[in-house]
Amino acid sequence: MGDVLHLKLKVWRQSGPNDKGHFENIDAPNISVHASFLEMLDIVNERLEEQGKEPIAFDHDCREGICGMCSMVINGIPHGHLKGTTTCQLHLHNFKSGDTIVIEPWRAAPFPVIKDLVVDRSAFDRIMQAGGFISVNTGGAPDANAIPIPKKVADLAMDAATCIGCGACVAACKNASAMLFVAAKVSQLSLLPQGQVERKERVQKMLAAMDEAGFGNCTNQYECEAACPKEISVGFIARMNKEYLSSLSAAE
Repeated sequence: MGDVLHLKLKVWRQSGPNDKGHFENIDAPNISVHASFLEMLDIVNERLEEQGKEPIAFDHDCREGICGMCSMVINGIPHGHLKGTTTCQLHLHNFKSGDTIVIEPWRAAPFPVIKDLVVDRSAFDRIMQAGGFISVNTGGAPDANAIPIPKKVADLAMDAATCIGCGACVAACKNASAMLFVAAKVSQLSLLPQGQVERKERVQKMLAAMDEAGFGNCTNQYECEAACPKEISVGFIARMNKEYLSSLSAAE
């Protein structure tokens, strides 16, 4: 019996955006310790369907920690208690038999609940769209080394580019701020030569889109960095603020 767990789930159930929603207690016996968190939900859903009950709606795609779709607050922490881990990378050997696991959706007004644990994160898409594209010459693909970039700059840009847009930073922030997400996206392009043409315009448009979506502001308590599955530094927020102030100065 050491290879199986008996878990008690307290899952948020909400039929749609206009439903008040409630927690539902679900018994989950005989779950393998080797299962991932999402595999556990798959098993629970199969059992619910066999009983003629509504399965739990949750988002997932790659299940490899790349896409950011597996957005769940687990026992009060976005993606669960393991640092640098997405929900799909969380495995049940990190829990004990008899544990009660509370599972909720992202809690933020700009992320309205669609159903159960699924939220609408299209606000992030609108912020990205506001940033637009980079201006490059058309034609054949240039050689990868055609534009020299210092290693320190390339490494920093890559650190920003690891953002998967999951929204854990928003869910962790008491203000539902998207500053870490926007800062990562702004910094990724502003650091590289290819992003220079629209650099000043981009930061203004993306921050305007963030405000329009209803995200809150940053109060520097670093919950976003702590919850980020890619461990993106809040230092990028300072970089973005500098970019924004610089863009305003250039416009005067």
